[in-house]
Amino acid sequence: MTANHASPPQPGRDTTATTVVLDLGPAPHDDPALEVHGPLEGDQLEAALDQVAVHHPDTLARPHLVDPHAPAPHTLRLPAGTATAFPWGLLADLLTHPAPGARTARSVPPTTLQRELLADADAHPGRHVERLTWAWHGRLDVDRFRASWQSVVDRESVLRAAFGDGPDPLLLLHDDVNAEVLWLPEGTVGWPDLVEHDLRRGLDPRLPPGLRVTVLGGSAGRGRDTPSRVLLTYHHALLDDWSARLLVRAFYRAYLADGRLPGGERRPDIRDYVRWLRRQDTAPARDYWSHAAPGADAVSPVPLTAAPGPATGRTEVRLDAALAERLTAWAAHWGSTESGVLQALWAVLLYRASGAEGPARVRFGVAVSGRGITLEGAERLPAPLRAPLPLSVEVDPRSTVATLLAEVRDRVLDMASYEWVSPGQIRDWSASSASASPASLASASSPASAPAATVSPASAPREAASPAPAYPDGSLLVFEGGPRPVDDLSAALAAQGVRVGRPEPLGARTAFPVTLVTRHDDDGGLVLTATHDPSPYADATEVLNDSASLLTEMPYLAADSTTVAELLRMLSTPPAASGPGAAGPPRAPAPGTPPEPPVVPLRPAAGPGAGTVCLVQTHGLPRTRYDQLAEAYRGPESVVLLRTTADDGQTAPDPLSDTDPLLVLAAYSGGGTAACETARRIATAGGRPPLVVLTGATTDDTAFARMLESVAARAGRPR
Repeated sequence: MTANHASPPQPGRDTTATTVVLDLGPAPHDDPALEVHGPLEGDQLEAALDQVAVHHPDTLARPHLVDPHAPAPHTLRLPAGTATAFPWGLLADLLTHPAPGARTARSVPPTTLQRELLADADAHPGRHVERLTWAWHGRLDVDRFRASWQSVVDRESVLRAAFGDGPDPLLLLHDDVNAEVLWLPEGTVGWPDLVEHDLRRGLDPRLPPGLRVTVLGGSAGRGRDTPSRVLLTYHHALLDDWSARLLVRAFYRAYLADGRLPGGERRPDIRDYVRWLRRQDTAPARDYWSHAAPGADAVSPVPLTAAPGPATGRTEVRLDAALAERLTAWAAHWGSTESGVLQALWAVLLYRASGAEGPARVRFGVAVSGRGITLEGAERLPAPLRAPLPLSVEVDPRSTVATLLAEVRDRVLDMASYEWVSPGQIRDWSASSASASPASLASASSPASAPAATVSPASAPREAASPAPAYPDGSLLVFEGGPRPVDDLSAALAAQGVRVGRPEPLGARTAFPVTLVTRHDDDGGLVLTATHDPSPYADATEVLNDSASLLTEMPYLAADSTTVAELLRMLSTPPAASGPGAAGPPRAPAPGTPPEPPVVPLRPAAGPGAGTVCLVQTHGLPRTRYDQLAEAYRGPESVVLLRTTADDGQTAPDPLSDTDPLLVLAAYSGGGTAACETARRIATAGGRPPLVVLTGATTDDTAFARMLESVAARAGRPR
C-alpha cells in the first residue's frame, strides 16, 4: 500500500516531500512494515505516534524504527509478538500530510490531569490561574531582564506549549515563541490595581507562552536604582508552583549570564513525562485507590462562617519563625512533619464543623508534588505534576493526638507510591469498586461542590474539552515546598547591585470551595492563606485563626496522652459549615451569659497572704498556654490571668485591686507593653509595683514556671 505515490518533480512542488510505503506482507495483516521515503525528524515521528495514541487509546503496540541511524528510506515495524491491528493508515496520513504549522510545532497528548484541569478551567473561567510576586531591590536592566526570560522560554519546551482546540485537544509544542514581559514605569498604575487587572485578564493556556511576567517600576536603563515589583502569572494546566520556582531560578541564572542560559533545551521535559506516564501499569494504582478513596460515609464540610459583608475570598495569618521552628521539632519527635500536623488538625476542624458526635470519618484533598516518581530528573522538571488527591481520616474524640498523627502519616505515605494519578482516575476507580452500593456510586460520580464564579458575557465559559472531573469536594490543603530559594545566587546578584525577595503566591481559585496554602516566608515564619470562592456570605477568618492557634498550641501538648476531645475543647464555638455532612449554624451563648472577667483565676494560693502571680495575656497565644503554665507552677502563690483586648493589647484600668498582694507580672513576648503599663498604674495609685518577667513564646513551660517561682519568692521578701 502506498500512501503517497512518488512522481517526477514538477515546478512549484516540494521535492523533499515525505512518501510513506506500507507493506502488509504476503498475507493480510502478516508482518506489516512501513517505509518512510524522504526527511523524517525524530520529533515528527514521535508527534505522529502520540496523535495515533490519542485517537486509538486501546492500541498498546508502538512501532519502532528498525535502524534509526540508517539513511532513507526508514522502516517501521511493530515489536515482535504484538497485535498487528495497528492504524497504519492514520500514521501514514500524519507523516505525509502534517497539520498546518507542523514544521514549527510538535504535539504530545496531554496528561489525564492536564485534560481535567483544562476542562474545569473551561467550565469555570478564572480558576487555576496562579500568580507569584516578589520585590526587586536595586538596578533593573529591562533589556537584560527581557532577554533572560526569552532565554528561559527558548530552553523550556513547556513555556512554548499551548493546548489546541477540539474535544480532545493536543498539547502543541512550538519551536519559536516570544516571551511575554511587560514593563510599566513607576507611577503608571498602582500595585493593587495592577494585580486586580492581571486577575481579570487571566491567562489562556491555548496561547503560548505558558507564563506572563509584569514588572512595575525599575529603570529602563542602567542609570537609576529604583525598587520594582515583579508579578509572574501562569496556569495550573501547564505549570505548578514547584515549576514556577524552578523557572525563576533559571531566570536569575540567565540574568547573571547577561541574559542567556547556556545549553539547549532542558531534558527531561513534558514529552519525557508523558512517555513515562504511558509506561506505567495502572493496575496497582487502581487496586490501591479503589479501596483507599473516601467512601460515602466520609463527610467534607466547608468550614466557612457567615460574613457580615462582602468577603474578599482570601485570608492570611502568620506564625513567627520561633514558633515554626518549635513546631517542626515537635512534629519530628512524633514521626511527622509540619504538613502532617496541619493535615491532622484540619481533620479535627472538619470534624468539629460537621457536628458529629462520636467517631466519624472526614475527607479533604491534599496536594502532592508528583515528583516522588522514578523519572530521572523529575525534581528539575517544569511541568504540571502537582495533583489534588483525596485523603480520608477517622477522627475519634477518645483517641489520642499521637494516634491521629500516625494515621495521617501512614495514609500519606501509602498514597505517595501512586501520586501520579489524577482525581478523575481515582473517581472512576472508586466508583467501579462501589458498584454494589448505589449510594456510593452517586457520591463518587457527583461533580465538585464548588460554586461557579459569576462570569461576564465577555468571558463566558468555553465548552469544556471533556466532562469536568469530580474533584474531592470540600477543601484542599497545599503545603508549598519546591526547590530551594535563591540563597546560593544571592551573593552573585548582590555583586551586581540586586537583592530579591522570595516569590509569594497570591492564591489561585481551584475546583475546591476552600483552599488552604501553607508556606515559609523569608524570615522562616509559617504563613497560612485561605482562599475561597468569592461570596458575600462566606468568610474563612475564624477557621484560619483556629488553625494557627492549634499549630501554636501543639508543641506544648503531651501528645502521647492528649486526646482529640481535649484538642476540640481548646477551640472556640464551631463555625457554620456547608457541604456534605455539614452542621447547622454555630451555637450562640445562652442569653444573659456574662462575658469572661478581665482577671481569670487559674490556680488558688496555698493559704492566705501567699501573694499572687499574674500572667498577662499576649494576643495570638492560645488560652490553654496559660493553663499549662499555671499547672506547672509549684509555688504557694495564686496564679491569675489578666486578659487583654485583641485590638490594642491593653488591660482594664484597675483589674487587680481585689487580688492578694501582687508579686509578679509575667508575660510572653508581645505582652510586655501591657505588663509594664499595668505595673506603672499600680505605682501611680500608690501601690508597690510588682516585678515584671518576660520570656519568649517558645520557652519551655516548666522552665518558665521554675523561674517565676524564684522571682515570686524574691518579691515576697522585703525590698
